[in-house]
Amino acid sequence: MNDTRALPSSPAVPIALWLGYGGLIPFVAGAALTWLLAPESRPLAATALSAYAAVIVSFLGGIHWGIGFRDGTPRLFLWGVVPSLVAAAALMLPPRHGLLIHAVMLLLCYAVDRRVYPAHGLQAWLGLRWRLSLVAGTSCFVAAAAG
Repeated sequence: MNDTRALPSSPAVPIALWLGYGGLIPFVAGAALTWLLAPESRPLAATALSAYAAVIVSFLGGIHWGIGFRDGTPRLFLWGVVPSLVAAAALMLPPRHGLLIHAVMLLLCYAVDRRVYPAHGLQAWLGLRWRLSLVAGTSCFVAAAAG
């Protein structure tokens, strides 16, 4: 976890790194379980991973509300609700399809953040965001492939 070179100097940075990387454990474990469990138990693992992914996608939208409150940028509030709405809709689908949507949303949220973060002085966080999004999105794709 040598991300601290580019990140701001703050006591919160190590905590953010531990929580960010720790938040990948349910993604990786969920994806693995969709392949390793007995076939009758795999749908439960896929459903659990889909629910966790929906929470994280919603969280990523919520970050934009925080930036919007800080910087007074109204369009951030609009984008901030999109991930939650899409994640909720994805939960209504069979887990295999929902996981595909969550994977795409995780990567789309990162793409939006690549445009938004620099405009608000947050570009130092993009390296971490990319790594977290890549592992989380890949986990959702892998779990969806387990069928």
